[in-house]
Amino acid sequence: MRPDLDQLRAFAKRYTAAWCSMDPRRVAEHYAPEGRLTINDGPPSVGRAAITETARSFYVALPDMQVYMNDLVVDGERIEFHWTFTGTNTGPGGTGNAVRVTGYEGWTLSAEGLIADSQGHYDAAEYARQLAHGV
Repeated sequence: MRPDLDQLRAFAKRYTAAWCSMDPRRVAEHYAPEGRLTINDGPPSVGRAAITETARSFYVALPDMQVYMNDLVVDGERIEFHWTFTGTNTGPGGTGNAVRVTGYEGWTLSAEGLIADSQGHYDAAEYARQLAHGV
């Protein structure tokens, strides 16, 4: 069943706002209770507590992090949330350098309309370069 595009776009905007809130629990609330977040094919964060900690790790590294929704691509059952995040690496041991990274998440939604599975992708080498040298 194809998701309602208006409802999905509103959900994506709320998800973006949750990331910008700097409250990792708000991010996790967009996931099903046993939802999964996998970043760059790494080990998945399973469940809201683990997803909360994953979001928190970004906030620790980038205390001024902001997320911008670039696009929402829906093709049948395939949903991609395209984003950019910015921030300054001023957390513990930070470099003080600014970063601007683009990527996307491929979502599978639960029957309740929450994220059951998110496969996140961004250029980790470019992120590391920006941490070391800035944008």
